[in-house]
Amino acid sequence: MNSYFSPGDWIVILLYVFGIIGLGVWFGKDQRNTRDYFLGSKNVPWWGIGLSIVAAETSALTIIGVPAMAYGGNIAFLQMIIGYVIARILLAIVLVPHYFKGEIYSPYQLFANTFGPSARQTAGGFFLISETLAAGVRVYVASIPVKLILGDKLLGFGTGDPILGAILLFVLLSLLYTYIGGVKAVIWTDAVQFGLFLLGGIFALWYIPTLVDGGMSAVFSKAIAAGKLHWLNATPPPGVSVTKFLLGAPFNIWMGVIGGTVLVLSSHGAEQLIVQRVLACKNVAEGRKALALSAVVIFPLFFIFLLVGAMLWVFYQGHPFKIPLPETRPGSGITANDFIFPIFMMTEVPHLLKGFLIVAILSAAMSSVSSALTSLASVSTMDFVKHVIPGRSEAFFLRFSKVSTIVWAVALIFTAYLSRQVAFVLNAAFALRGLTSGALVGGLALAIFWKHGRSIPVITGMVVSLVTMTAIQLLPKLDWTKDLWMKTIGTEVFWPWYTLIGATITLLTAWLVRTLLPEPKR
Repeated sequence: MNSYFSPGDWIVILLYVFGIIGLGVWFGKDQRNTRDYFLGSKNVPWWGIGLSIVAAETSALTIIGVPAMAYGGNIAFLQMIIGYVIARILLAIVLVPHYFKGEIYSPYQLFANTFGPSARQTAGGFFLISETLAAGVRVYVASIPVKLILGDKLLGFGTGDPILGAILLFVLLSLLYTYIGGVKAVIWTDAVQFGLFLLGGIFALWYIPTLVDGGMSAVFSKAIAAGKLHWLNATPPPGVSVTKFLLGAPFNIWMGVIGGTVLVLSSHGAEQLIVQRVLACKNVAEGRKALALSAVVIFPLFFIFLLVGAMLWVFYQGHPFKIPLPETRPGSGITANDFIFPIFMMTEVPHLLKGFLIVAILSAAMSSVSSALTSLASVSTMDFVKHVIPGRSEAFFLRFSKVSTIVWAVALIFTAYLSRQVAFVLNAAFALRGLTSGALVGGLALAIFWKHGRSIPVITGMVVSLVTMTAIQLLPKLDWTKDLWMKTIGTEVFWPWYTLIGATITLLTAWLVRTLLPEPKR
């Protein structure tokens, strides 16, 4: 057991674990067919779905990593959240009505309506691969600080490897209620888990200034003086070219408003992880309200955790670390600063409250895992298997859906553990969502606005986009291409631009192929 925890902290953690599993089983106990399992019978209220949307996109890495950004830099990530809000408004107005023209189970059904089954399965395959790798990596990276929090002895019991123990903890606990209750269980547990990590952030925001001489006003004064509350980058600093300012790190307002908007148009409009929740709404009006609620909530949520990071920087200017910052492996996707918030929780927060803060991290981790499991099972069942072997009973497909949920849980465990061993897989998986997101949102735009057509142009556009984005990600990191890349582009392209670049390539390639290969006469 971790010596920093009291029996009361462990009671809080165990009550959370058993409570969230019981809640998921209760809400999902009546599953009779795939409509119940993947759409929640379309009777979940919009506000629960809206909170679930935010919880699904907020992983444990977010709760840990967002404060680390502000601790090591400033709160400029807020510029990205502006785009996140704009995208939700655009999706609510433009895209949601297309989701309720008939009963659909994923956005990839829109591909089939326009281009046929091959385009649908291409898009679904892109999602299955990218989400498996991205979700597996999220589990692995979250396991590193949780290993520090819960201790090697507890997590290593039965496995001999505390990292594997943490991975199994996240995935198996999430699997229990996802397997039984489907998306309805996931939505309601997400809504509760959202409340837990929001309260954890608000508590930290109030508590940290009580530990600093001068209180809240002194904390903000020191943070402002150190530039920790700087958030707007609108023009290039002296000596930095316009190209490097716009395309490279750090975040800037154009990256947030343009790149962030297109990024979320994909993640919330073309990727099943979030779209599945909108599809569970009763009608267009409720789908729009769910997205609007998530738009209202997302900005203050990230603002709170960025402020927590700035406050932690002020606190540790006058207080020593009671646990040394651990060394991190280069290329592992996690930095020493990612341990700041967990260390603060373990060493500075009173007992019982400490248990609640640990629960906040666990809830974010379990939320992202359960969301990945139900979305992967939905696409593999409804976009692939149900069309390969039609005519089987609903009972058969419900059984297959539950079995596929287990299979995807095993895949996440394997991917997470593989990420521990192979740095290249880890790095590639972090970027892969950006590599495929442009192809997905570009293909979805074509499916909506072209109305009809052959599948060859859209499939070609998506594949060319994936290949090009892979080159953009990898070439600057290869020794033999670094000089050529820097002379040509002038900087490495920062990830917020990936989706826009990929979508543009998809659209242009598809248009060119369609022009060169005109439609056959009807």
